[in-house]
Amino acid sequence: MTLTYFYGTGRRKSASARVRLYPGEAGFVINGKPAEEYFSREIDLNDALEPLRATDMESKFRISVVVRGGGITGQAGAIRHGIARALLESDPELRQPLRKAGYLTRDPRTKERKKPGLKRARKAPQYTKR
Repeated sequence: MTLTYFYGTGRRKSASARVRLYPGEAGFVINGKPAEEYFSREIDLNDALEPLRATDMESKFRISVVVRGGGITGQAGAIRHGIARALLESDPELRQPLRKAGYLTRDPRTKERKKPGLKRARKAPQYTKR
């Protein structure tokens, strides 16, 4: 049995992306839509494709992504993380450049929970003296 695709899971904030890299002609589909149509801002599309550019693999894979949760920027970060992990599965030699660029590290920053007695995570109600 031969492997037909390389798989990677990426996460950022509350977004989770399941990425499949198919060897062959270039193409990028996110949740059934072309990537250019899915991301309205070009910066998010560029952010998602950074690992491919760092390893010169842009035209070697057809990318299929299912992403859920979070906002558009969080989803772009999750896709970037997933693509980096899938590239690592396709070629273990890519670990060094991907690690050096920081694409394999999961960004742990998430929204802080609201605390009791406060309006938000850290914003306190206005103090009144009298």
